[in-house]
Amino acid sequence: MTTEFTGGCLCGAVSYKGTAAPQLGGHCHCVDCRKSSGTGHCSHAVMNADDVVIEGDAKRFDKPADSGNMVSRYFCGTCGGPVYSTNSGMPGMVFLRASSLNDPEVFTANMIVYTSRAASWDVMDNSLPSFEEMPDSL
Repeated sequence: MTTEFTGGCLCGAVSYKGTAAPQLGGHCHCVDCRKSSGTGHCSHAVMNADDVVIEGDAKRFDKPADSGNMVSRYFCGTCGGPVYSTNSGMPGMVFLRASSLNDPEVFTANMIVYTSRAASWDVMDNSLPSFEEMPDSL
């Protein structure tokens, strides 16, 4: 697996460099991920914050998740491209939007969450472990 990679927003004003391979990859069908992505789900590459260098002035939108944890979504203020998020329940972790990777093959999905909220037209890989909600073990 790739240990160094880059990514960022559509216009390039917000960018990042990963210095280690993502620890986990997941697809999320929660309402907030659907609405913030503009499609049926978000795909996230989960990283230790110490393994990502982010450059540029990202704007932030905070909204509590179902768990009560605060999720902060970061995006470019110029082009609006979503780049990453953080979750107060997982301090020290960064959730990079897989769609923001310069090389999309860096991302590997390991699970699907919130399948109970998935749109019927957003068909996923049935071989991945799937959870109707967010599993407690994350």
